[in-house]
Amino acid sequence: MAITVKTADGATHQIEPGTSAVQCLKAAGQMNKRIIAAKINDRAVDLSAPLTEDCSVAPIAMESPEGLEVIRHSSAHLMAQAVKRLFPETQVTIGPVIDNGFYYDFSRKEPFTPEDLERIESTMREIIKADYPVTREEWPRDQAVDFFREQGEHYKVEIINGIPEPNVSLYRQGEFVDLCRGPHVPSTGRIPAVKLTSLAGAYWRGDSRNEMLQRVYGTAWASKSDLEAYLKRIEEAKQRDHRRLGQQLDLFSLHPIAPGSPFFHPKGAVVYNLLVQYMRSLYARYGYTEVVTPLIYKTELWKTSGHYDAFRDDMFLMKLDDDEYGVKPMNCPGHCYLFATRKYSYRDLPVRFADFSRLHRFEPSGTLAGLTRVRSMAQDDAHIYCTPDQMDAELEHFVALTREVYETFGFQRVDVSVQTRPEKFLGRVELWDAAEAALQRVAERTGYPVTVLPGEGAFYGPKIGFDFRDVLERSWTLATVQIDCAMPERFQLEYVTSEGSVATPVMLHRAVLGSLERFIAILLEHTAGHLPLWLAPVHARVLTLTERTESYGREVVELLRQAELRAELDDRNEKLGYKIREAQLQKVPYMVVVGDREAADRMVAPRQSSGGTMDPMSLDTFVKHLKAEAVPGRSI
Repeated sequence: MAITVKTADGATHQIEPGTSAVQCLKAAGQMNKRIIAAKINDRAVDLSAPLTEDCSVAPIAMESPEGLEVIRHSSAHLMAQAVKRLFPETQVTIGPVIDNGFYYDFSRKEPFTPEDLERIESTMREIIKADYPVTREEWPRDQAVDFFREQGEHYKVEIINGIPEPNVSLYRQGEFVDLCRGPHVPSTGRIPAVKLTSLAGAYWRGDSRNEMLQRVYGTAWASKSDLEAYLKRIEEAKQRDHRRLGQQLDLFSLHPIAPGSPFFHPKGAVVYNLLVQYMRSLYARYGYTEVVTPLIYKTELWKTSGHYDAFRDDMFLMKLDDDEYGVKPMNCPGHCYLFATRKYSYRDLPVRFADFSRLHRFEPSGTLAGLTRVRSMAQDDAHIYCTPDQMDAELEHFVALTREVYETFGFQRVDVSVQTRPEKFLGRVELWDAAEAALQRVAERTGYPVTVLPGEGAFYGPKIGFDFRDVLERSWTLATVQIDCAMPERFQLEYVTSEGSVATPVMLHRAVLGSLERFIAILLEHTAGHLPLWLAPVHARVLTLTERTESYGREVVELLRQAELRAELDDRNEKLGYKIREAQLQKVPYMVVVGDREAADRMVAPRQSSGGTMDPMSLDTFVKHLKAEAVPGRSI
């Protein structure tokens, strides 16, 4: 009996059960060489997958997000096949798709070398050229266990033993067979562009008690031009790496004596403090009150909030006088305690507590990464307590603040995500439903593209994330706002309503920059270290030409400092070109050259770090120019 299939063009077709997806797409005129997989009822499948019931069928092209995932998953198998050809004693474990690429973890006594990567990649090209068909096979679990045990693939045996289904799927290409759900490209020759990129170590199943495996990373794309563009972005990212720039610009350093806790040097402290100062200037206009809260609490605070069970492994805990204490990883429970210290009327709300306190979280050493993943940090953190009627207005208030900050930094490519209730959560379902509805209303009014991420909310409440895309096409979540569905009730927070009754306030968690450390890292990489003038650690460096102009150079520096501009003097006995080059490498926005003529005429000859030159001008004129430019939002 025929089944009905609907294709992507809206047409319906009557076909015999068992007809493959590729046969159906060909009959509908929707197949070409760029199609590598199909979707049956929105589920990605191999082109060879049979159609057994009424359904919809659509093609998956190489360049689509689903197509790239298929290519990258197939590339992981391609790499594993090449490794087994070259190093037969190696065991293969897992090889998932990740952002922009894939990896595979291998168990091997000898470490892989860069030269090995070249050999593996060369063998991968041979396998692509051979164009082996990639076929899916269904095996009983016991048969698959026996097969992989005979092959010496003990990790595959462990994986299969953890699968509850009676059958498992495997994929075969040439001599290589691997456990996988698929889908995959129809043949190895359909992988257009692949490149191995790096080596790393990784524990089996991410557990440090298990064996350390060798992880090989790679990337794969729908065309060679896309691959070349990506590799160019990666090279650009290396040049923009904030860890490299932090050392070059003398901003911060990291030391094993304090893992994950950056040392901010004098110039880095300038950037850090200016960010705090900028946010404080906004708080004055947006009605926030800044507070300072303790660093260490008894853990009963986090037991009340619910963080102890959910977050205990990420906390620094200690025993003192028979009590357990913890260094705070977040401000919200302390702010709840602070709110509860006095009685509020509805007329007092909203209350907006802002806090720049240091926070500490125990991140595993293997995850620490410069300023983007640290153990010691501060956030532009705030918590808002309001009535239910005020909630939408407060969310709009937050969006307005976020928009102003993003405009200041020139962040134009912004997306919004609404993250809903996870599987494990605290609080009443009706509170979650109301909170998610409120966030959705506000998100749709932002004017930014909105995506819903089911189950991605925090355990205590749903969240809106503002995702900024930088010049390297990387997405970073900066501003966030959450509606707390648990803590106000768990802390028994109250306010007096207009009727004289007692009610529980709505609690909002919000940050705009997020972690200051992480924000500095993102901004350094986005600007390649060319910070806007108002954030630059040094506005101008005065370069003397001769010993005769040293006195005037010092005078220029002093006058700039008196005008509250950050200036420094380079009066070394070096050639001017050398001094200019060094200032450019340190991203100093302005170089002020003073020679005999400038000293005699009481003038300066400014140069910009970008290489532009300016006409000689009086010192007063230059000061006015810098003061006008050194305003947030003027120079990005």
